[in-house]
Amino acid sequence: MRIVVTGGAGFIGSHFVREAAAGRYPSLADAHIVVLDKLTYAGNRANLAPVANSPRLTFVEGDIRDAATVDAVAARADQIVHFAAESHVDRSITGAADFVLTNVAGTQTLLDAALRHGIERFVHVSTDEVYGSIEEGSWPEEHPLEPNSPYSASKAGSDLLARAYHRTHGLEVLITRCSNNYGPYQHPEKVIPLFVTNLLDGKPVPLYGDGTNMRDWLHVDDHCRAVELVRTRGRPGEVYNIGGGTELTNRQLTTELLAACGASWASVEHVEDRLGHDLRYSVDTTKIRNELGYVPRIPFERGLADTVAWYRANRAWWEPLKRPVAV
Repeated sequence: MRIVVTGGAGFIGSHFVREAAAGRYPSLADAHIVVLDKLTYAGNRANLAPVANSPRLTFVEGDIRDAATVDAVAARADQIVHFAAESHVDRSITGAADFVLTNVAGTQTLLDAALRHGIERFVHVSTDEVYGSIEEGSWPEEHPLEPNSPYSASKAGSDLLARAYHRTHGLEVLITRCSNNYGPYQHPEKVIPLFVTNLLDGKPVPLYGDGTNMRDWLHVDDHCRAVELVRTRGRPGEVYNIGGGTELTNRQLTTELLAACGASWASVEHVEDRLGHDLRYSVDTTKIRNELGYVPRIPFERGLADTVAWYRANRAWWEPLKRPVAV
């Protein structure tokens, strides 16, 4: 089998590729993995260094919006797992165009190629942010999409396109919606690696507003394992929520990170809240638990400690990503 992983040099996609190439997903033990990645600021060939010499891995540098590149890759593929996306909310607020072009138009380009070449399965990886904000309880997969940022709106658009290609054309599309990911190799623009790398350097960390915004935290390994379950055993046309089961306010998360890095609240700078900042996300994971037997395996306390230790040991990976870009 030949499987294409878009965004396979990014944070989550590269974890999926490393696990697959290392033989940790039995159903992909003999598969050839083709990584398609544009290598934007968030894509990094170093993320694939541990498996770079695998004879089962091919890297293609290319844009999912480029129909010719996508067509050439899809022509020899059996399945596609689609991680590629612009994903940073703050960047989407200051400039939404790249998010619409990549997340919506890029996904449509992939779906067209998948349909044209008879792709067996197309797993579309999305986010819980498409649901909007929820004060109490948890979203089931049937909840209406009510995105509140340009990023989440672009992901909602791509979700609906993916669903439409299944309903209209019969393409075997499966959609996953995950909660907030954390773990090694995450770009330091995201909250956990931003706070950790700043604190390791003795720099202050920014806390939005009063810190009461709440998120559910999911280790990247649990997320990728769930994606693989959906790819192998999920029902075409269905959506599967993937959660970690650890809900924390940003203030609680900050407390955990300060303790893990040996810092105090003197390192925290309160900053103006993000525009349209969703108060709380929470996904109902009953469906994936009951149908596919998914249970997160990595307790947050251990996962966070391991993540902090990884950033301590890998300055050579993250320091270049925090240097100002010359203009």
